[in-house]
Amino acid sequence: QFVVFIHSGSRGFGHQVCDDSLNIMNREINNLGFRLPDRQLACAYIQSDTGRRYIAAMAAAANYAWANRQLLLHRTVESIQGTLRVSPSSLKARMVYDVGHNIAKHETHLFEGAERDLWVHRKGATRAFGPGRAEVPAAYRAVGQPVLVPGDMGTSSYVLVGTEKAMEETFGTVCHGAGRRMSRTQAKRGTDARAVQRQLEEQGIYIKAESREGIAEEIPEAYKDIDAVVEVVHNAGISKKVARLKPIGVIKG
Repeated sequence: QFVVFIHSGSRGFGHQVCDDSLNIMNREINNLGFRLPDRQLACAYIQSDTGRRYIAAMAAAANYAWANRQLLLHRTVESIQGTLRVSPSSLKARMVYDVGHNIAKHETHLFEGAERDLWVHRKGATRAFGPGRAEVPAAYRAVGQPVLVPGDMGTSSYVLVGTEKAMEETFGTVCHGAGRRMSRTQAKRGTDARAVQRQLEEQGIYIKAESREGIAEEIPEAYKDIDAVVEVVHNAGISKKVARLKPIGVIKG
């Protein structure tokens, strides 16, 4: 059995929405009626014109990302069928789960002793809802939401499951990856993409990339230790380990 882990989104659309919206919100920051501890927390009231425009633009980017992943999945399954020369019924490919990150969601949570409607914006994070929540698909509702934590090209990725403790402590949220130790610019500086490719192939990991730059910016050294990060999450009880996925091939767009 093998797993295809597709980590792709709106191909820069969401990033552009974020940049444009932050510029507008920063210009209107003095009209909020309260002071922000950090300008990077720039925000807008949901019912304001700026808030409504942001939510609509973000939803458009999210819709593109979901459609993008569905198409990538379809083409991937077609490629596997063609390579192995098997029928769909023989391959038995199925999507385990698809989830977004870096988006805001309208949710109900227990806050300051009462249930309240909130917008939870997860940046570099993803949902980790515990058992019983209606938002979790029926197939997983009894155990909790699947949590996908992608690693770097040379280590591992993880499947976790959300917990009730996450609902109590983090609004049902957990990290979406190990997190970077280096920026993309730092990672590319002085990196020999061919050497990285050879090194990974020696580990049995094969890379196909559109450019050497794409390999350089995603070198394993650019990321924190995914095993250590997941261990912290697991021990904190805000998600529990289900499966560790070891890479055998990487396609970098």
